[in-house]
Amino acid sequence: MIYLLLSSGLFLGWSLGANDAANVFGTAVGTKMIKFKAAAWIAAIFLILGAVIEGSGASSTLGKLGSINTMPGAFTVALAAALTVAFMTKLKLPVSTSQAIVGAIIGWNMFSGSLTDMTSLTKIVLTWILCPVLSALIAIVLYRFFKFFLAKARIHLLDLDAYTRIGLIIACAFGSYSLGANNIGNVMGVFTFSSPFHDINVYNLFTISGNQILFLFGGVAIAIGVFTYSQKVIKTVGKSLFKLSPVTAFIVVLSQSIVLYLFASTEIRNAFMSLGLPKYPLVPVSSSQAVIGSILGIAIAKGGRNIQFNILGRISSGWVTTPIIAGIISFVALFFVQNVFDQQVYHKVSYSFSHKVIQKLEEEQFPVEKIVCFEGTSFSTGLRLQQALNKIKDLSKNEKGMVYSYTEIDSFYIDPVYFKEIESEKILTREQFKSLETLSKQSFSHEWEFQDELISLSTDWKYRTEKQKNHLSYNKHLKKQYNFIFHFFRKYQTH
Repeated sequence: MIYLLLSSGLFLGWSLGANDAANVFGTAVGTKMIKFKAAAWIAAIFLILGAVIEGSGASSTLGKLGSINTMPGAFTVALAAALTVAFMTKLKLPVSTSQAIVGAIIGWNMFSGSLTDMTSLTKIVLTWILCPVLSALIAIVLYRFFKFFLAKARIHLLDLDAYTRIGLIIACAFGSYSLGANNIGNVMGVFTFSSPFHDINVYNLFTISGNQILFLFGGVAIAIGVFTYSQKVIKTVGKSLFKLSPVTAFIVVLSQSIVLYLFASTEIRNAFMSLGLPKYPLVPVSSSQAVIGSILGIAIAKGGRNIQFNILGRISSGWVTTPIIAGIISFVALFFVQNVFDQQVYHKVSYSFSHKVIQKLEEEQFPVEKIVCFEGTSFSTGLRLQQALNKIKDLSKNEKGMVYSYTEIDSFYIDPVYFKEIESEKILTREQFKSLETLSKQSFSHEWEFQDELISLSTDWKYRTEKQKNHLSYNKHLKKQYNFIFHFFRKYQTH
């Protein structure tokens, strides 16, 4: 049954491959520098590699937007997004899969009464604006660089043709890898919370995480979409919007690939932060917007002539309507799945202002006098809690976030039946496993409560501060360990 429910994610992967792969090699095929079959094979291989190796970075932000906590719910959300993208693909429009899945998740939030994380939503929407602008700027810079270089180098036309072909092949490989790394979160991100896959330790040499297995399935589905249907969208991307030469096609692919990879790579973001540069979000950005931005950048660099504004208008209208259509389909489909097919599309999440929650907030330097009036009360949904908090005028955005985080009921039962399986995976240190065994058969009402108890038993469960060495990599691994054990002990999660 679980694998049947994953089918909508695979359908969404197919839709992404059919639609978004054209953004990677559409210009190369459109300029007849690479044959479709060759481009499709390159795209398929590197899409899968990107999804498996670096797909977890961008998917985390999408997960925060809405924590879809049942497989039927994740199935329905992915199906709504897939139907939207498939419909737009039928219209030969290179739409944004990112926008489709975001719209579908918001539809689930509305149906379930869950909170939409406005911080995550703001980050994602800002990237929808930043992505085409950044792609255009990079394309302009690259165009001027290559124009200057080619004028000085005086390469023979036949040699230039050969070099451009090689450059396009490399750029398509890089672009496909970036697309897989960035957009697999759109395909399988909604399933990470209820994924049926566990980490696999391969002869103590390396570990394949459950999410990587999940992303592998999604990557294969994207690859199938590339082969079966992407050729139709290529005509719009590669030929219709603006006439490209082989060299400018190479620049378009390279610039949009850089943008996709930038928003997917944890290593690049960490490098930026280590240099004292601002932290930017890792989010699934729209490859459609990236490639259109790149093409417009080339057009602007060449004087802004010959842009097909009617085509651009059609594409832009698709960007605007995609999240709306996906949200509506998601909401309606969730109603049918729950009431007609009798499937639980969400687990109800409630919020409690118990004495221990108030005490915890006080320990975290929260001004509890602002919310002491709620002590002893509970709220059945996040939206009802939000309405109550909105009545407190001097409560800041960060303070509201703390309230949501600490009051959320997230029940855990430390069932010893899973200890042997957890130990066999060899993901936890010996000290961590011993502390976990100490909590056998105990129950916890909040995630932070469970974490605090673990930290009190072993410092191996404590996150490092910025002043400590290698804190980023250490904290990333620790978060993975926490998610691993949460999968076994969270009461409403499918095992």
